[in-house]
Amino acid sequence: METDFVTRRKSGQKLMILGFVSIVILFIIYSRYQDPQLITPEAFEPIQRIAYGFYIILVACLGGITYGLYIFHREKVEKKQKDLFTIIALTTWNKKSKKVFLVTFVFYGIFFSLVSGTLVYQPEVNFAIHYGATIPSGFVAPCCGEPGYMPKIIIYLTEHIGLQIIPVNLLLQIIVSYLVGLNAAIAVSAFSISRKGRGVSTIGAATGLFIACPTCAGTFMSIFVGTASGIALTLALTHLQTLFIAISIPILIITPFLMAKKLRNADGSCKIDSTT
Repeated sequence: METDFVTRRKSGQKLMILGFVSIVILFIIYSRYQDPQLITPEAFEPIQRIAYGFYIILVACLGGITYGLYIFHREKVEKKQKDLFTIIALTTWNKKSKKVFLVTFVFYGIFFSLVSGTLVYQPEVNFAIHYGATIPSGFVAPCCGEPGYMPKIIIYLTEHIGLQIIPVNLLLQIIVSYLVGLNAAIAVSAFSISRKGRGVSTIGAATGLFIACPTCAGTFMSIFVGTASGIALTLALTHLQTLFIAISIPILIITPFLMAKKLRNADGSCKIDSTT
């Protein structure tokens, strides 16, 4: 039995590591096709097929990471060890925490889509008239842009609503939404034991909510400094996106461990029953 638990845990960890490493390699390989001089009429169709393959592999990698995370999580619940990973797993395994996680993940993901430009709403622009788009329709733009920003998926849902899916934004949206959902799920259980747990989670979630997307700051600041200055500020903040994400993600990762310490008994066991 002990061997089975260890095997499952390692298989889950391997799936997650393999998924993340594959995504990095995928981004690096595709960046080689972003030279405009290479996009000749003859080369466009092959690169278009590579772009389709990019998203197929990306979805497969994300699926592998998700399944690996589930295996790791389930093993921690079944094994019931006394480390912080187990406390987090047990705390978020009950039905109430799962519902909170799902709702938070979905709604935060929608908010992230709006402020990051993934979900586009332009009431003053008619896509059919200005861009000659067929409504509804969609296509994959294979070139050209900075690494991580191509290939881009453009979808026209209505004359004023569309989707602009950028690989790096998609990954950030999933990662940050997951971490905010995890914080919220733990906070629901922690609040019943310690009000301090709720406060810590709020700080982590709010920080991720605002810092994870620099365009949010640009949008809010443009209200006070004027349109022209606001656009310039938004562009400046966009160049600092990596720094903002680097700050918010560690905070959202550390917060669950801080709350887990408050949910651990003196003997190392979890204060919360994972079945309730």
